[in-house]
Amino acid sequence: MKFTYFSKSIRQLSTHLLAIIIGVLLSVNTLSVLPSQAESAPTFVDSQLIAQKPSNAGAAIGSSSFVTAAVNKVGMAVVRIDTERTVSRRLPEAFTEDPFFRRFFGDLPRQLPSEELRGLGSGFIIDKSGLVLTNAHVVDKADKVTVRLKDGRKFEGKVQGADEVTDLAVVKINAGSDLPTAILGSSSNVQVGDWAIAVGNPLGFDNTVTLGIVSTLKRPSSQVGISSKRLEFIQTDAAINPGNSGGPLLNDRGEVIGINTAIRADAMGIGFAIPIDKAKQISRELELNGRVAHPFIGIAMDDLTPDKARRINANPNSPIQVPEIKGIFVGRVVPNSPAANAGIRIGDVIVAIDGKPISKGEQLLNIVENSGVGQNLQLKVRRGNRTQQVSLRTADMKDFS
Repeated sequence: MKFTYFSKSIRQLSTHLLAIIIGVLLSVNTLSVLPSQAESAPTFVDSQLIAQKPSNAGAAIGSSSFVTAAVNKVGMAVVRIDTERTVSRRLPEAFTEDPFFRRFFGDLPRQLPSEELRGLGSGFIIDKSGLVLTNAHVVDKADKVTVRLKDGRKFEGKVQGADEVTDLAVVKINAGSDLPTAILGSSSNVQVGDWAIAVGNPLGFDNTVTLGIVSTLKRPSSQVGISSKRLEFIQTDAAINPGNSGGPLLNDRGEVIGINTAIRADAMGIGFAIPIDKAKQISRELELNGRVAHPFIGIAMDDLTPDKARRINANPNSPIQVPEIKGIFVGRVVPNSPAANAGIRIGDVIVAIDGKPISKGEQLLNIVENSGVGQNLQLKVRRGNRTQQVSLRTADMKDFS
């Protein structure tokens, strides 16, 4: 019995040892092919064995080298702009002199305590002499402008010129001649789908970079919701937040193609930039003259279509009957403006300018803007059933602001 028991124990021990040896061999065999060294798993297609190739779908996104290189070219030229403004307020005289209020509150001070308002934006150096390009709304009515460089230096800035119509401004700093400058590219060859890199100081987070693409071109300012501007924007999905305004929008080569400027509160993931070609033109005028002259004819307008005209005419409360055609409907005429002096009336429909048919307000704005101040324009106007030619001479917008 003891011998039988002993033999049984030997067999069990041998079985355990054999299992351990097999497990060790399997482990060594498995470890001899590491994931980093193993070939791609094969895929069967049409009964043929094809080696699966590494995917390059994320090559452009997965490799950030082009973004790093682009930012390194411009990053030191991007600045933070801090502004300070003192606002004084007075109580209306009708309020302070009202017997009712004086009875309960006594003599009230007309001058209220002043309030310090602070602003934040971005910009970039375009000339070694210390010229900084930014948005006009960043430095609007600022009493003090401070420009901070990425290396920590800060300088007091002087607004050389600002243009509200294009929302561009030039600020001058005195920092010697050893300043980094941004590489200005061209916006004329930008295409939808191109990379877009936004650099700036959003929400006070300095030296922030976001990446996206150009999602559309020539987006009219009227569609963006700022009809007072005369611009066609580059639209991008690169994240642009408050504080980014005035900072550069780069292409994948580190060239500035736009100036980040507009954000719609109701737009998710959409931002807008002023094309750099427009900014080059305006910045030169601001540097030399401190302002930009914008041609002005003096009308408020709306695009007209036959369907829209029929709806207007079908309204029993409509004071006018509109021609059921495509054109630009005149909704208001500024008194003493070129349009008023030329005899244009509310309800007229402009169908051509200088012999070119037009049906969109953006077309008219572009033609007027590019004409220059003091230039003659020939307008073809439809009034009721009659068509007539009207000649007018553009004026300077500042004379009517």
